Formats: sequence, C-alpha cells, structure tokens
Amino acid sequence: MKELKALTLKTLNKSNVWDTQENDVFRMWEAAEKDIDLKDNVRHYTDIIRSAYDIEEIKIDKPEIVKKIEARGFKTGIIRIDDSTKMKVGLKKKPIMRVTDLTYENIRHISASKLIEVLERNFGGGWDSLSQSIQDIIESGFDISTTTLPANRLHKPGGMYEKKVNDGFEVLEIPKGLWIEAIFAKEKPEVERPRVRFETEDELDNDVLGRDLEEEEDLPEEDDHYNDPDEDDGLFDEDKLTEESYRTTFDENPDDLNMEAEDVSDEDEY
Repeated sequence: MKELKALTLKTLNKSNVWDTQENDVFRMWEAAEKDIDLKDNVRHYTDIIRSAYDIEEIKIDKPEIVKKIEARGFKTGIIRIDDSTKMKVGLKKKPIMRVTDLTYENIRHISASKLIEVLERNFGGGWDSLSQSIQDIIESGFDISTTTLPANRLHKPGGMYEKKVNDGFEVLEIPKGLWIEAIFAKEKPEVERPRVRFETEDELDNDVLGRDLEEEEDLPEEDDHYNDPDEDDGLFDEDKLTEESYRTTFDENPDDLNMEAEDVSDEDEY
C-alpha cells in the first residue's frame, strides 16, 4: 500500500481519495474554507468525494436524527460553502465487497488479502467466471496467476503453490470436485511515469539554429576550381583527329546513302 501523503481538496482526485478516511475529508474541507475559489469548485470537489463516499445531507440537525445516521456507519460533520452557507453531512466510505465494486481508481488502494476476500465472497466458477473487464481491472493492480490441480498434488513440496507463497502471493483455493483451482495474487509495484517536458518555441528555435550551425561546421570544404582552365580549353589540334572523331551514333547503310537521281520526282525539286 502507498504511504498517505498530505492531501488537500485541490490535490484530491478519484484515485487518491480512496487513501482517505471520513475525518480526513472533513479536515481538508475545513482547511479549504478560506480559499476564495471554494464556492466555485464545490461541485467538482463533491463529485470526487462521492466517487469513494456515500454522502447524506442532514437537513434537520437534531440529536436523534444524527444518532440514527451515525448508527448506519456515517461520520458527521459541518462543511462550509462560503461565509454565509454551511451544512451538516454524513460521510461513509463505500465498501468494496463485490468484484463489481472494483474500479481502476480503487484497485491500487486495497491489499492482496482484501482482494482475496472480495474474490472469495463472489466466486463459484473460478477466475474464468469473471468478466474480461473485471479481470482487466484486477490485473491493472495485481499480478495474477492460476493453476488447477488434483487436491493431493496442489501442496506438493517444491511445487507452484509453495513457490508462489514464498514469493509473497496471497492464495484463494476453489474446490472443483477432486480438483482445486488456486488463484495467486500479489500487488504490482508502483511505477513512476517519467514526466514529459515540452520545449518552448525559443528553445526549439535555438535547437534548430544550433543544429544548422553544427551541420555547416561539419561540411567538408569544397575546392574552388572556378578560375581553373577547362580541360577542353586549348588550341584545336588537327593531328588528334582520327576516324573515331567522325563516328556517328547510328549505323549507316551505304545503299541508302547512294540514292539515284531518277528516284527524285520533279515535285520534290525546289
């Protein structure tokens, strides 16, 4: 279980509210009475509190009525909305008795032994009898593994049962005739997610500029041959002319080139 940190109404959410008790809520509310924005956020705070507590407004503040409410497990106290508005309410932490009471918000705020109690109270068909959504909720907070073995083999020395128990798992055994399904549960360690820091526009501009400068520094220097004479520059040398110099890119047919004068009609003459 997580160590309870100091909470306020402003830092309360639908997850950490499960770490509190009724007296904690009244204390936080009293500490927030001087906040100028309390009245504007009352609905927000009460919605969070209602996710983990049953809340009853005591409209008739008489001892006999308060006594009846407290007999039902409620803690009573005064909450002040503003300087002129206050009301008496009863708070009672919602019990987690059935698997349908489990949520992603409260699953990490119960122990493995508490989870086993909840499963035992609702079980009959084993782990597979739970809906996929309930399994997903449970596995978001606990490592779960199961095995089904004959009753005389489940507790075999050196077997899975013994290894899991030695590793800190709580176990629920569900008889199934001559066989037993064992469900092992162990709390998953909390993993802190790294915070993502977004760069400002100035930082992004500086980063891009820095990369451009680095790239320019890394570029190899190009030799400047602008004023160098071209290799083709120079005097025309007739001695270098060869037959290759006159070769065309197509094969010539001598018969085609040797055209007879009579093949040209008068219309083709200009």
